[in-house]
Amino acid sequence: MKKPVVGVIGNAHRVENRFAVQMVGERNLRAVAEVAGALPLMFAAAPGVTDIGALLDVVDGIVLTGARANVHPTRFNAEPHPSHEPYDIARDDVALSVTAACVERGVPLFGICRGLQEMNVAFGGSLHPEIRELPGRMNHRMPRLETGEIHPDHRVIFADRHDVALVPGGAFATLLGCETIRVNSLHGQGILEPGKRVVVEGTAEDGTIEAIRIADAPGFALGVQWHAEYDPQRNPVNRKLFQAFGAALTAYQRQRKG
Repeated sequence: MKKPVVGVIGNAHRVENRFAVQMVGERNLRAVAEVAGALPLMFAAAPGVTDIGALLDVVDGIVLTGARANVHPTRFNAEPHPSHEPYDIARDDVALSVTAACVERGVPLFGICRGLQEMNVAFGGSLHPEIRELPGRMNHRMPRLETGEIHPDHRVIFADRHDVALVPGGAFATLLGCETIRVNSLHGQGILEPGKRVVVEGTAEDGTIEAIRIADAPGFALGVQWHAEYDPQRNPVNRKLFQAFGAALTAYQRQRKG
């Protein structure tokens, strides 16, 4: 049987501040190829380019990646502010529609960082643009030097920084075989209120929502706030997540062909 095909969402970017491009981090592609055992296929987060129905007729699963841009506040009835930019409104349009369509069709869906946030908003949830500003919350953003510059060492940036407590007997605890994991942390925006079908499966020690699933989804529909794509080749937690996603892809592929 042929490898499953996974659609990996792109992000708007400008080369030399002139040329509009769609961009995907290579670690996402390698995680899909090397751990999930599938063929990654980048698709444009641009409504005028990507026909969602046609896309889901071709792929066996979708990955909603992390991204620099925040989900636009108007998507969850909040006011935008310049300090919370940049935004990627075109990606909002595609990602929220893709999320709903995947869950309806049973197409395996894996949301990472911004992808988790998109899943929440797609089902009516809200976000806080800077989760560290809430009382009692820690700084979940990537480490910086004393000068304010982003730390130059990826091993420091993506190091495990805090624990996540998983719901006993939940989908994540069952999949991972434990109730506490340790994860990296590189986000400013986070879930404020979960959407109607969003089930919270894991939280950090400060109460930040770190793992979710979509209730009554006919297929794999999980999201994580941390960057699971960074090291699934060697990190046992992230490896199990991508392997489970890969198994769901194969099952969906067989179901479609059957």
